[in-house]
Amino acid sequence: MKHEKPDLPPYAKIRQMNRGGYDKELANEILDAGLVAHCGFIHEGRPMVIPMVYARIGDKLYIHGASTTRIIKDNKAGVPASLEVTLLDGLVFGRSAFHHSMNFRCVIVHGTARLVEDLEEKNIALAAITDHMAPGRWAECREMLQKELKATGVLVLDVEHVSTKVRTGPPVDDPIDIGTDIWAGIVPVATGFGQPYAAADVPDGVEPPASILAARQKFA
Repeated sequence: MKHEKPDLPPYAKIRQMNRGGYDKELANEILDAGLVAHCGFIHEGRPMVIPMVYARIGDKLYIHGASTTRIIKDNKAGVPASLEVTLLDGLVFGRSAFHHSMNFRCVIVHGTARLVEDLEEKNIALAAITDHMAPGRWAECREMLQKELKATGVLVLDVEHVSTKVRTGPPVDDPIDIGTDIWAGIVPVATGFGQPYAAADVPDGVEPPASILAARQKFA
């Protein structure tokens, strides 16, 4: 028996159509504003998703981890992979549970991931990942030791396709619910850095560096 799709009210049709897109500039804005990427790949025939810190350089995305981890050692030759970043902007409360939602911006990237073998590219990638977290931090750190470079693997994801999904605005309630005494609205969600505090073994008088202030401003 064939099931007919129910007719949707105009507001529902518009909402569903407008959330997805393929705006590369918007995708880059979301990537540059995010902190954590969820990276998807296949390991021994099973899908895996791992949260990672990352950085974007042009049309390439870099992630890093211990050389011995499966996401690094099993993806050396170049394999299909995906990466997703979501920015949560608010919780949306409708008058019915059905119309509860979230305001968000997300980007989904598909491409080919491969191990970075070139030492110069590897150093550039590690600097970019560090500075993505806190602009200027790489220059504030001591130079990496050879054993640290050897213990760290870097994957580059050559971006082949990007898509975005965005939801903004108030709840979209059914007309029958408008004017009732049930509260509806938005609760904004903000991500920001707190006041930094030094590790116990940092000498007295050593102040937080400029990169920490830059990070607080970047992700405010």
